Amino acid sequence: MTNHGETTGSPENGDISGRDTGPRTPGGDEGRAPRPQDITCTAYDSHGDGQQVTLRSPAELADALPYLLGYRPEDSIVLVALHDKDGRGRFGGRARLGIPANPDDWPAAVRQLAHGLVTGSERRGARPEQMVVFLCHEPGRGESGRQVKERLGPLAHTLRLECGALDIPVVEALCVSDGRFWSYCCDDEGCCPSEGTPMGLPGTSVLAAAATYAGLQVRGTLRELRARLQPWEHSAAREQEAALDAAGLALIPRILDAEGRHEVAGETLGLAERLLGRLADAPPVPGMLPADLRDDELLGNDEAAALILGLQDRTTRDRAAEWMEDDEAGPALRLWRALARRCVGAYGEHAAAPLTLAGWVAWSTGDELEAREALAMALGADPDYLFARLLHQACNEGLDPESIRRCLRSERGDRGRATPDEPAAVATEPPVAGPAVPGPEAVPLPRRRRTRAPGTGGVLPRRGRTEGGRPGRRVPHSRTSAASAHPAAGGADESGTRPGGARPGTAGPGAGRRRGTSPPGAQAGHRGGDREG
Repeated sequence: MTNHGETTGSPENGDISGRDTGPRTPGGDEGRAPRPQDITCTAYDSHGDGQQVTLRSPAELADALPYLLGYRPEDSIVLVALHDKDGRGRFGGRARLGIPANPDDWPAAVRQLAHGLVTGSERRGARPEQMVVFLCHEPGRGESGRQVKERLGPLAHTLRLECGALDIPVVEALCVSDGRFWSYCCDDEGCCPSEGTPMGLPGTSVLAAAATYAGLQVRGTLRELRARLQPWEHSAAREQEAALDAAGLALIPRILDAEGRHEVAGETLGLAERLLGRLADAPPVPGMLPADLRDDELLGNDEAAALILGLQDRTTRDRAAEWMEDDEAGPALRLWRALARRCVGAYGEHAAAPLTLAGWVAWSTGDELEAREALAMALGADPDYLFARLLHQACNEGLDPESIRRCLRSERGDRGRATPDEPAAVATEPPVAGPAVPGPEAVPLPRRRRTRAPGTGGVLPRRGRTEGGRPGRRVPHSRTSAASAHPAAGGADESGTRPGGARPGTAGPGAGRRRGTSPPGAQAGHRGGDREG
């Protein structure tokens, strides 16, 4: 099943006003939780002044969903927590999970989602008083939106029971499908007709106007966002995989040597700097897809292969993470996205490094949505990638990335002071006819001191593999105790240097976890799945 949970938004970004509607008429909704009359969202601040937007109907609530999440959900269960504040409510945390294809999986998914949202809210100091439920699913072939609503009725009922068991009533449950919405909490034909209520045109509501005024934009769908980070599937993927094979043959013998590994790290960072400059100098292109295609054209296959393999070394990756702010952040994010798209074929697991870097830069620059998606995809590529797991947890828990930025700035400054006479890596473009991978003349990196926890090993050999003429690409690597790992401390994962190959115990290319699948034990708020649909 698609197991894709997330907790988004701050628990302090909205208000909801509710009222007790009193007894129901016979045949009505006796025993159901009172429905809110006004749903008020104080989500936008402009020039320091809070702007309050009042949502007065289920239609306006349905229209608000993309603005609550920052994107348009597909095939999704969405829970929105409500908190009481001076007799009025406010929107709290939001959690999303893909709708499992098998109805037998619905109870487990609902339990995961509800408990994850409540736990996250309690961690932030405010247990929800009420919940709003959204079920978003487009009709299949030959199916109508009303049939979708009826088919998902048991799922809505399960959600209401699970929240009720947590002593948190569901005040509204909406199904959004085929441009219409239905309420599971109201059977009044006057306000909630059985054929559904048409959704308003996107961007025409009061909330949309307030968001535009505040400078906020709603993304497309998660599918479109993930497409920027997913590996190529067209004919160029074969050429890129061949370049990765060739780069592995050239780089692995050097990486196996301690001094050679040091040189490869310097070459990798020097190449990355040149590519950052190339991307920064390129004129802007409107639109996500055209911009990504242009960035793909600016990177050669050999250059991408050398960077992907070089970034498997965690010390090199941590140095690359320092390009996280100011004028460096934009080109760095574009570069990491482009490299993730180049992790094709048997190299899908290698995407964990560029995806984690993309997630880190996105989080550092305030884009939590892309940060969560990129970090979740990194865990889909390699569930054991500790750096991604730590960043993903910190992002989901609403921590401030400034503490990590401060640590990385300090390391950058300390490194410069420790080697005042050592020239920086040259970041000029090589001749067009020259090799894409920098040669041995690149300036070596200063060695980083590592502190080993008691009982951690030195160099542990990993099993290589040979298949289809490819050499085994696993190399010895230093292991760091997980207890000493921290996102801000560098070296915060157990992957070590991984220029290629399957993990021990797998059978070769394509074996192991596919990109986009969930790591075991994925929970709402710690998302492992990456697929919609």
